[in-house]
Amino acid sequence: MRPLDEKETTAVFEKLFKFTGTNLKHIVERPSLEGPGASRYCFRLHKNRVFYVSDSLLKRATNIARDRLVSLGTCIGKFTKTGSFRLTIQSLDLIAAHSKHKVWLKPTSEMSFLYGNHVLKSGLGRITENTSSGDGVVVFSMSDVPLGFGVSAKSTQDCRKLDPNGIVVLHQADIGEYLRTEDDL
Repeated sequence: MRPLDEKETTAVFEKLFKFTGTNLKHIVERPSLEGPGASRYCFRLHKNRVFYVSDSLLKRATNIARDRLVSLGTCIGKFTKTGSFRLTIQSLDLIAAHSKHKVWLKPTSEMSFLYGNHVLKSGLGRITENTSSGDGVVVFSMSDVPLGFGVSAKSTQDCRKLDPNGIVVLHQADIGEYLRTEDDL
């Protein structure tokens, strides 16, 4: 487990900034409440996966050999073979707490999203103002339970004029992935 280099840090922060905006500083400067003394959270790379872990937990994990270490903290994403960074569904709690743009789904379209489909205008309950096309959005149920995240296909103003079968949010990840990829684990 090693710290991210400059190129990797830039890729991770750009992706997180897409979803959190200026709230990214709350993620980076978040104090840790576990362990003795005051510590912070940091990002570490292990086997092409990026982990969000507290310093105190990281210090305790130094007793474990690198080849035996499977996971530590929260896996927020991974680097692909081409070098690009992808957020995983495990980062949903972190992103949802600090998200800038949000979308709420009607109860009738929640299952469709959890099966891996895009969000249509007919299933849209609410959307935050000033969302532009290409922004990262977190998808919530009407009872404020985070369901997943994606990229907005249309701005807030374009959504008002869109037909009911138009795509509003392009699906990236959802909590139903745990069940769909159960055989791969």
